This record gives sequence, C-alpha cells and structure tokens, in this order.
Amino acid sequence: MRVPLSWLREYVDVDVPPVQLARRLSVSSLEVDRVVGVGVPNTGANLDLFRVGRVIEAGKHPNADRLQLCRVDVGEAEPRQIVCGAWNFGAGATVAVALPGALLPGVDQPLGEARLRGELSRGMILSERELQLGDDHGGIMVLEEGLEPGAPLADELPISDTVFEVTPTMNRGDLLSVYGLAREVAALFGNELRPMPGKDPPLRPNGEVQIRIDDLDGCPRYIGRVFAGVKVGPSPAWLRGRLASVGIRSISNVVDVTNYVMHALGSPLHVFDRASLAEGRIVVRRAHAGEELCTLDGELRRLNCLDLTIADAERPVALAGVMGGLETEVTEATTDVLLEAANFESITILQTSERLGLRSEASNRWEKGVDPALADAAAVYASQLLVELAGGELVAAADEGVAPPKAAVVSLRPSRTDAVLGLTVAEHEQRELLERLGFEVRDDWGVRVPSWRARDVSREIDLVEEIGRIVLDRIPFSLPLRRHVRGRLSKDQRLRRLVEDVLVGVGYDEAYTWSLAAADPHPAAIRLPDPMTADQAVLRTTLLPGLIEAARVQLDAGAERIALFEIARVYLPQASTNARLPEERWRVGGIVRGGYGVAKGAVETLYRALHLEPRFERSPEAAPLFHPGKAALTPAGIVGALHPALLEGTWSAYELDLATLVEQAPERVEYEDVITYPALRQDVAVSVAEDVEAGALVAAAKEAAGAELREARVFDVYRGEQVGEGRKSIAIRLAFQSPERTLSDEDAAAIRQRIVTALAERFGAELRA
Repeated sequence: MRVPLSWLREYVDVDVPPVQLARRLSVSSLEVDRVVGVGVPNTGANLDLFRVGRVIEAGKHPNADRLQLCRVDVGEAEPRQIVCGAWNFGAGATVAVALPGALLPGVDQPLGEARLRGELSRGMILSERELQLGDDHGGIMVLEEGLEPGAPLADELPISDTVFEVTPTMNRGDLLSVYGLAREVAALFGNELRPMPGKDPPLRPNGEVQIRIDDLDGCPRYIGRVFAGVKVGPSPAWLRGRLASVGIRSISNVVDVTNYVMHALGSPLHVFDRASLAEGRIVVRRAHAGEELCTLDGELRRLNCLDLTIADAERPVALAGVMGGLETEVTEATTDVLLEAANFESITILQTSERLGLRSEASNRWEKGVDPALADAAAVYASQLLVELAGGELVAAADEGVAPPKAAVVSLRPSRTDAVLGLTVAEHEQRELLERLGFEVRDDWGVRVPSWRARDVSREIDLVEEIGRIVLDRIPFSLPLRRHVRGRLSKDQRLRRLVEDVLVGVGYDEAYTWSLAAADPHPAAIRLPDPMTADQAVLRTTLLPGLIEAARVQLDAGAERIALFEIARVYLPQASTNARLPEERWRVGGIVRGGYGVAKGAVETLYRALHLEPRFERSPEAAPLFHPGKAALTPAGIVGALHPALLEGTWSAYELDLATLVEQAPERVEYEDVITYPALRQDVAVSVAEDVEAGALVAAAKEAAGAELREARVFDVYRGEQVGEGRKSIAIRLAFQSPERTLSDEDAAAIRQRIVTALAERFGAELRA
C-alpha cells in the first residue's frame, strides 16, 4: 500500500522527518518497504516556480499550425507569452504553469526560455503526466475555476510529496487505510488524531431503495444510497493526483470517489448504474447453480453456491467484496447511481477470490478484515464527495442487517506487562498508551477492545504486546536470566554444521536458492497444481540447477573466483502412487570453477573430516547436468565435471545426501597409532584393461593387504604404446605400517606380493614396476 505524507498529515500532525517516521513504524507497527519522493523535486525554491495561471489570450502560432501562442497571467505585472502544443483549452482557462528555472519531475536540466518557431516562450503550460499526477498527456491540465492567478500550485495540487510504501501484517487490516495509519502515528508519537472526514448531505426522499439480505452470515450489514442527477465526468485535478500517488488510475468522478474513500478510511465501496438494476432492487445472496457474471475486467465468471453475490431482481450484478459486474457499470450516460457500503465475512471473500483467481484492492481488505463500524463513515464521506464532485442529490437511503457484536472486554494485570516485557511501565502510562491506541480502560483494568482491533486482540498477552511495541525502544538489550540448560544438537545437526565449516574452510561461499523451480531434471518431479509464477512451478529434486543459476549471476557480474555450496532440502516423489507428500532429503551441493579434480578434492576433504573413506565409481554416461564420462558416483551422491553447455568455461560440481553420510559417519572416533613406528613406502604399477576403475584397484589392494596397509592412493595413469591398445597403466603409492613393530623390507615385500596377486586374479593386472 502507498501512503502519501501529505494525505497522512490531513488526519494527524507529523513533525518528524520521513526517515524517522518510517523507522518507528517499522519497529512498532508494519513493514515500510521504502520511502520515495514523487512529483516535483522539493529542493530550494523550486516549488515557488510552479504557479496557477489564467490564459488571457490563446490563438494559432503565426508560424506553426499545431502550436498555440498564449498570454498567461501568473500573478506578475505583465502576462507571460507561452507557446503550447495542446488545443484542449482556450482563453479564460485556469492552468498549471512552470516558470523558467523550474525543475520538472524526471528532468535533469531546469526549464529555460526558448524561441519556438520564431516566438519566445517564457514558461510551460503543464499536463498531468509532466507533474506525475496521472498518465494523461493528450492535453494540458485544466484546473477548477476560481483559483487566483499566481497562487502556488503546491497549495492546490499534490505536485510534490513523500510516499511510504508499506505492507501491514495479516492481522493488521486496520492499517490498510490512510486514516488507520494516521491513528497509529498519533498513538506512537502522542499527537492528536483528527476526526474522520465526511459530512452527510441532506436527504431529499424522492425515491426508495429496496435491499434484502438473504445471507446474514456472509453479509451482516448492507447500506445502500441512491443519488439522482449525477453528472459523470473527469475528476478534479486534486483527486486524480491523489489517486495517482497511491497507484490508482482515474476512471471518472463517481468511481474515483469510491476508490478515494476506500484508501482514506479502509472500507471498500461500490457504485451501480441504478437504471441497469432490475426493479432497482438489491439482493445479497449466494449464487445459484449455473449462474454466470461478466465482471468489470471483461471476464465471464462461472459462479457456484459458495460465492456471495450482489444481485438485482433477476441476476447477479457483482461479486460481493471482490468486483462489480460489467452490465451495471457506471458510464458517461449514467444519471442515477446506487452506492454500496457493507460488511462482508472475510473467509467467504477469500474463497471466492482464490477460486476465481481474481484479486482486487477491495478483496485484499475484506480478506484481512474490515472494521464493521467503517461502513457508516465511508457511506457518509462518499455521499459528501458524490454531491460535491458529481452534482448528485441524495434521494434514498437504506440500512439493512443485524447489529454488530458487542466489543470484547479483556482483563489486564499491569504487573504481568512488566514481567513479560522485562521493563517496568508505570500503571498510569500503561493506561495512557492503551487509550492512545483506542482502547477503553476501566478502573478494574477491564479493557474494551475497539472495533478495528477486534480480530487480533482477544487475550491479555495481546494487550501486553500493544504496550510493548510502543515502548520497544526502552527495552534493554540484555538476555533473560538462564536458569536451565536443555537440549543439544542432534547428530544430523552436528553433521550439517561440520559440513558447513569444512566447505567454508576450503574456500566455498554458502548460497541459498529457491526450493521451487521452473523445471527439474527428474521426470516425475512434483508440479504444483496452482503455482504463483511459471518460474516457481516444480519442487526441486536436486540442488544443482539453483547453484548453476547462482554461479551464472556471479559470472555475469564479473566475479573471478566462484565456489558456492548449499545445504538444503530436496523433494523427491514417493514411490507409492497414493503418497500425497514428497520425501524430503537434506543434501549438500557445490559448484566451483575448475575441472573434475577441483570438486573431487572438496568431496575428499569432506569425507576425511567425517572420518570416512571415499569410494568413487564411474557414473552412467547419461548423468544429468554432468559432462559425459567425467563424473563419478560415491555412496552418498555424485561428483564430476559440469556439462559444458550449462556454463561458460570449465566447471565442476557435486551433490551428496547428508542422511547417507550420517549413517556412515562413526559415532566415536578412536585413536590409531601413526607415529611410534615409521611407515615403509613403496610404489606399484600395474597394467589393466581400460574399463577397470582405479578406485576398484585401490579397494582390492586394501582388502588383500589387511590392516598393515596404512595408505594406498593412485598417483599416475598412463596410456600409450608401452602398455598396448585398450589398456592403461595405473601407479599406486603404498604405505605399510604396524602399530606393534617396525616393518622390514621382507614384510613389505610379502604384503606387496599379496596385493599384486589379488589384482592379477580379480582384474587380470600385469605388474609393470
């Protein structure tokens, strides 16, 4: 929601800088996304150069058919000559003028005097878009008559403002209006809140309006007012500018009034062309089977029996609280309108909005809860504006429904407030703070909850929270006294932290990527039935696509050293067709610039930190995302060179299942003697067939040698004429060591011979050296 500061100041005095106000609101009330300046830059005396002007003369430019040459009174001794390209005005029109030296919105250089087709132009007559008061650029902005030439334009129009973009939490629907936010500001700073705007026009009962509510649960109250003699046309400039500042397009004076009042007070309204209502009647009911409604967006909606509708004597004419119908839309031909102000039940509105995929400013407010007492105030304020801006006459009014529920009374113990907050707040101050927020506090500390907070304040702790958020800046930055120590990390949690530390230690940065993706390599990946966007439609089964995208972003930004890892869940489809939920598994994934050996080194380091022996087996040729023939499987996952089509340059990656690592990791690490007796090192090179894996040779060597083989690792692989076609030579470095004695050369030779014999028997290995 966008809230202009000038509009806020109509209801409460704001005497602090906008940044300070935003900070206080963020801490105490709602999220302030940003604070932006809109319209004319308010720097120096710039606003003084924007004035009200009256056109004294207007005629064709002597040297240009499409230009007007005007003389405009801007409150100076002599009128100014201004050349203008618009023809939607003439002599006598009141216009907005920028004088030379003025800085316009979005323009870097100030306005200067210019000679256009031979005639000097000493200023500029402005359109709505040039002042950022709307999108209309087809002609200049014609102001209301009666304004004094030379008057500051900022006194008549919101040409320069500060706008707060805010997001209230789901339980604070009362903040979805300018007045609601003004009430909050008044409470936070102790300023006076002005009364709600609106003065009821006189009722001249020339007609009647029939209203019937068939579903009091869905609509406890409905106010209908009829206005005759309405003249539908453009809204005045101030109203169009005010709506533009909150992001709403101006439609007509009648429709704009409902949008303006909704943003001002928080209660959505609607207007019908009364002549299009069968028998001029309003019936609030659930939709009948097979009924349809063409809404204002031009879409034909098929309704069901759960949808609350506003109907006339024959058919639905609006979706209650969501959107009106096209057939009863107010048009330029409309002369009589029916104004709707009502109370709707929030869950009903939410279900209809979700089912139809139809969101609106009105439905957003109803879903979060609208103060039922606002219907009266909104109807009064809208009635006043319809009479003033559209020339209507209030000729009929009806108010149907049931009385609102009585206000809840919640008991508060002031001592409880102090205990929860850890701060002493005097009783008289607690009372004062609650009263500033609109609560009524009795002598016995029974607190009557105002109607606009009835949904979210129902317990004593809620009242404590209300006091706490006002005095939050006084609560000391200290931890509560710790009397008990409970809980400890599980093995899984300890493992995840160890993995994080190891990967950071080898130079990786942690990344967080989306659990939802546009697509997934797994053909049975779970697709959401109703995704919010196409980019977040599938639950991921692997971490690597997200890490690849994160690396691509860094690469595009010019980063040189890129090494990323992520520890997060993946969501695997269940084997059972009846399973509705995915299998969630913790994984660690990584991507790094460099070849297969770079990623393999990180995986080996990780295994050593977990006191595990890594084993690598050749991966199938069709491993997704990896380079064919350059990937290996481990018992916990996969590591390999990334497919060259995915990222520019040479990259490698890995993804391991943490649950598998947890199962393999020892609960307790026992010490093994490695220093008392020296190790005896020898190398062995064997020739084997090309399809024999080096890892299989190492595993067989360890099995044949027994405990006295401390280390075996491959340090060279050779292919060439000396070993023959279809064969390769693999050199293995061996380290023999005993915890009981120093091994002799004869001991080592015997163990070495057992290894050579085992390799020859299992793999047909031939000893080379």
